[in-house]
Amino acid sequence: MKNRILVGAVALVSTFALGGCGLGSGSEASGSKKVTIWLMKDSVSADFLKRFTKAYQDEHPSIELEFKFQSWSGIGPKVIGALKGKDTPDVIEVGNTQVAQYAESGGLRDLTLESVRDLGSEEWLPGLADPGSIDGMQYGIPWYAANRVVIYNKELFEQAGIKNPPKTRDEWITDTQQLNRNGNQGVYLAGQNWYVLAGFIWDEGGELAEEKGGEWEGTLDSPAALRGMSFYKELQALGDGPKNADEEKPPQADVFAEGNVAQIISVPGSVAQIEKKNPELKGKLGYFPIPGKTAKEPGSVFTGGSDLIVPDKADQRTEGIEVIKALAGRKWQEELVRTMSYVPNKPGLASVIVGQEGTAAMARGATKGRATPNSPQWADVEADNPIKPYMTAVLEGGDPQQAAKTASAKITSKLTGS
Repeated sequence: MKNRILVGAVALVSTFALGGCGLGSGSEASGSKKVTIWLMKDSVSADFLKRFTKAYQDEHPSIELEFKFQSWSGIGPKVIGALKGKDTPDVIEVGNTQVAQYAESGGLRDLTLESVRDLGSEEWLPGLADPGSIDGMQYGIPWYAANRVVIYNKELFEQAGIKNPPKTRDEWITDTQQLNRNGNQGVYLAGQNWYVLAGFIWDEGGELAEEKGGEWEGTLDSPAALRGMSFYKELQALGDGPKNADEEKPPQADVFAEGNVAQIISVPGSVAQIEKKNPELKGKLGYFPIPGKTAKEPGSVFTGGSDLIVPDKADQRTEGIEVIKALAGRKWQEELVRTMSYVPNKPGLASVIVGQEGTAAMARGATKGRATPNSPQWADVEADNPIKPYMTAVLEGGDPQQAAKTASAKITSKLTGS
């Protein structure tokens, strides 16, 4: 998933018509209605889809489900084309932060009624629900989420005399200082990991950008946002992360796998990559939510994940909405969590996570989940992201206020098209 937490594929890979693969019960010839659903590659397993399809078609004999897998790369123009009537499916999985862009292009079905009446929208995770709501109308139905946690080396914590993971920022700094010695890095935090910075800014009451009088403007130079950057700088200094690169240059999981890094901030799924790189770390890694300013709640995090939308031009709009109700409802949310280790769309459903330490930590953090500014033009900001060089400038000793003003002006320009 480009520029999002969950990593997607590079190319369109397959069409999975379940009704034609021995997994469905209906057919067009027998008078059934075919509901076509676009899902992103690797979003769910084949086993999950097989079970969902059989159960759904058994309960709805007149419906045939057809799943077509798509790639995150280049998906934007394809979805916009579909919304305009070009090979339009009935349901589309989209990134939670993409909904505003698609809503602006027109052609999305308003699902507010179903959200309130049938799906308990008041209980949804804000990081999934808020980006799907445009001008008071709910276009995107939250499906699943993922967010960053702190992955830590239990052995290094024990050697440093730290018995329990920190629950507050102050404890986190103190522990990380204790860990950052004897040839070990307290934390490996790349200088341009702007999603992590966003969480610190939100914790201070700041924003990356705000809508004022109908116009968006960058707000990295607000006092609250500057406090968030100040904390980032303090934490980043307790390790050897590069000041002028993001978490992929080099891949932070590879650095952590070397065994002398106490902590990284990443999604729990990174542990598989770490253990593959260094099998000796298997069983030695743990997870905890990013600490907040107090122990009452975890720190804010960027919520990545997917929403489900229905095009207005879909042939089977009503039937597509019913499929969404099933996928986003309690039964199949719980199945999805058990199968894929995702965060469900409602915090109350996270109780089904048993024996999944990383997913449990992620779910606790998700209660403070947020999304990027809900502007249709936010993708333009990420395409040539001025937040990254701003962070480097501050970490290398530049004036934070001036660097923030420069970055905020660039964000404003991209959001207003000026």
